[in-house]
Amino acid sequence: MARICQITGKKPLVGNNVSHAHNKTKRKFYPNLQKKRFYIPEEDRWITLKVSAAAIRTINKNGITAVLKKVRKQGNILV
Repeated sequence: MARICQITGKKPLVGNNVSHAHNKTKRKFYPNLQKKRFYIPEEDRWITLKVSAAAIRTINKNGITAVLKKVRKQGNILV
């Protein structure tokens, strides 16, 4: 499975490792992804999402139902 947040769509960025001698080699910056279960009381079921830490904060602030409604409207998720 890809390293992409299912809520925010964050994905790895590409950059450089820079040594003390200023040599540059390619590297990736990965998002802080967590596999987390959320309970949806309206549907009376649990869902497991791969979400970033920022997405977890958004869900805590706005609620899982509101966030899922917004994401489904954008067409980013199949849950």
